[in-house]
Order: sequence, then C-alpha cells, then structure tokens
Amino acid sequence: QVSLVESGGGLVQAGDSLRLSCVISGQPISTYRMSWFRQAPKKEREFVAHVGWSGDHTYYPDSLKGRFTISKDNAKNTVYLQMNNLTPEDTAVYYCAARRAITSAYYRTTEYEYWGQGTQVTVSS
Repeated sequence: QVSLVESGGGLVQAGDSLRLSCVISGQPISTYRMSWFRQAPKKEREFVAHVGWSGDHTYYPDSLKGRFTISKDNAKNTVYLQMNNLTPEDTAVYYCAARRAITSAYYRTTEYEYWGQGTQVTVSS
C-alpha cells in the first residue's frame, strides 16, 4: 500500500521561508505524478504545485508562481515544496498527493489516489 508522510511545517513570520517534504513509500516516486495542495479554515482545498513523473515539468497557479517551487529527489522517494516570502494568507494545512496515471487535470483534488495527513503551516504578520 502506498503511503505519504509530510513534514516541515511550523510557525513562521511574514517574509520567512519554509521547505516542506513528502516521503512516499510502497512504490518508487519516479512512477508517480506528485502535487501539493493546501486547505485553510473555512476554505476548499486548493492546488499549490505539481511535478510530473520525470521531474522535468512543473506547474503552479498564477498566484503562487515565483514564490513556491516543487521538486523531486527520486533516490530519497521525496517531493519538496520550497515556499518563499510567506504571507498570512499562506496559512493552511499542506497536503501531499500522488497519482500514477497521467492527467491534464493535475489541479483537481479528485484526480489523486493517495494523500498524506498534512502538515500545518502558520504565518504570522
């Protein structure tokens, strides 16, 4: 069974940076397309970043381009999310998600087979 475990969240101030990690077990990460989503209180879960199985192509919503970077380390079965210049609006639980088959709708939560439990990111002003 595939499992995902996120880590790296915490309490930071506006303008700080964080690097989240997600370790996948049960299957090689190279066979999966990986994404990060986040969910703030009273809001729907939203797409944050996506990386394909090769790690060469990445995608972000326009609102996060330039601040967030997704990457993979296949040897460690780990996907990362580097978050820079954080703001209070980035406060949310961040989730790692995995999908084996290709999809053009990588930004939809319903496309993913596996999810982690999430890691809390809190940004104070």
